[in-house]
Amino acid sequence: MKLTKYLPDTITCLNLLSGSVAVIFAFRDDFDAALGMIVLAAVFDFLDGLAARVFHAYSDIGKELDSLADTVSFGLAPSLILYNWLAGFTSCIHPYVCYIPLLIAAFSALRLAKFNLDTRQSESFLGLPVPASALFAASLAAFAGHYEHIANTFLANNWAIPAVTLIICALLVSELPMFSMKLKSLKWKDNAQRFTFLCIIIPAAVILLILKIHWTGIIFTVFAFYIIWNAAAALLRKLLHK
Repeated sequence: MKLTKYLPDTITCLNLLSGSVAVIFAFRDDFDAALGMIVLAAVFDFLDGLAARVFHAYSDIGKELDSLADTVSFGLAPSLILYNWLAGFTSCIHPYVCYIPLLIAAFSALRLAKFNLDTRQSESFLGLPVPASALFAASLAAFAGHYEHIANTFLANNWAIPAVTLIICALLVSELPMFSMKLKSLKWKDNAQRFTFLCIIIPAAVILLILKIHWTGIIFTVFAFYIIWNAAAALLRKLLHK
């Protein structure tokens, strides 16, 4: 019996455990640690697919387990981070606003169910991938916690976070083309969009580090730029084909 057969599923379970710990940190209002656990879950999410390809250890159970783990780590965890972040400011906003980010968990599950049935998304995505959604949402709360003026901007009215939530939910189930960071070769012609993105975002991240921006802000910047990049690219393609 080959132990490598079970390696991808083991890594997927580590993804799930990381997401579960992120939920615990969210309820402790330790949003930096919660974000860190989601980052770790994303690493495991990448490694389980890599292990499956390297060891040819594909299985139907692995596919289902991966979706279940992702629902917790990239759906439930970020929605509870935003929920608990807002719950700490109930004097500034309407109490019911705290519950709106929970929609991210529901739409993430819907996005994952659609992804499992969609044969068009083998090399790129249609709609915002759930790890990117989770890292964007979780880093927003964590980053804002370090900069009071940013938190106050989002909490100045009752519509900011609901608007961000609805945009994320719409992107999750949209048909917006979004590139995947999985490389099948190192050739420029096969990865022009990915390499161009990296050539921009890596120097930008270094500049933010030099400016001593908190690491949560760097993660937020990366995934906000990822969303904007793909939306702008889709709009440009549409304009050019008119």
